[in-house]
Amino acid sequence: MTTQVREDLSIDLADTQRVVDDLVNDGVTGVIALGTVGENNSLDYDEKVTVLTAIVEAVAGRVPVITGCSEYDTRRAVRYAQAAEKAGADGLMLLPPMVYVPKAHELVNHFKGVADQTGLPIMLYNNPPAYRTVIDQTVLEALIDVKNIVAVKESAPDTRRFTDFRNAFGDRYVLFAGLDDVALEGLYLGAQGWVSGLTNAFPKESVELVAAFERGDHAKAMEIYRWFMPLLHLDAEHDLVQSIKLAEQVMGRGSERVLPPRYVLEGERRAEVIAMVEKAAATRPTLGQAKAA
Repeated sequence: MTTQVREDLSIDLADTQRVVDDLVNDGVTGVIALGTVGENNSLDYDEKVTVLTAIVEAVAGRVPVITGCSEYDTRRAVRYAQAAEKAGADGLMLLPPMVYVPKAHELVNHFKGVADQTGLPIMLYNNPPAYRTVIDQTVLEALIDVKNIVAVKESAPDTRRFTDFRNAFGDRYVLFAGLDDVALEGLYLGAQGWVSGLTNAFPKESVELVAAFERGDHAKAMEIYRWFMPLLHLDAEHDLVQSIKLAEQVMGRGSERVLPPRYVLEGERRAEVIAMVEKAAATRPTLGQAKAA
């Protein structure tokens, strides 16, 4: 989910709570606060804790609240993880260290260092194009005995990794599709959920896509996926945060305002994204049996 900000770029907690309440009411089965589109690394420590606390309060136990844990080093990550546990988060989405690109053993030690200091279940976030770090089978093998590392959000565009991980580890790690424009492929290959960006703009369609897949209505799942694909490609672009927040605004769900170093889209790119969202809104597929889990 996104973090909402005012015109003066202060955090709008009330609107952030409204956004998450709307998502839950529209049927999402979980919330990730302060992930990429939540602009985690544009917030300082106190702001992160305040935003997370507000989101937990608004969700009020209706669905799990996971929080991104995206820090420069292990010490900072441990501090935030412990604060998140105290704030009532249900789990962590743990990223590799920011800026520094660790070697495999350093990455393993970072993940272990955080896991050892919190009781929260942890989803590791693999996104090599964005973070230049790969959570490969060697890393997962080294973490196999760390009991609270339970899941992997797979955002590499190579969908073969879902099968490779299942073959290597069975059901040891719960897999999640993490890149919007290969989400359905991920579900077919063993992902048990979808961590989505464009759900912020079209939550009911996103919920129905997964629900259709799960009930075996593959024609409906494919219909929604094909309709959604032009927008889902935005999740793989460098300006995904601005694009997704703009899509939210077009759909009347949030504001396009972002925190520096990002700035709102301008010119042809802004017009392009608006046109894509408006076309999607005008051609929405008919939804059937979507239900919240």
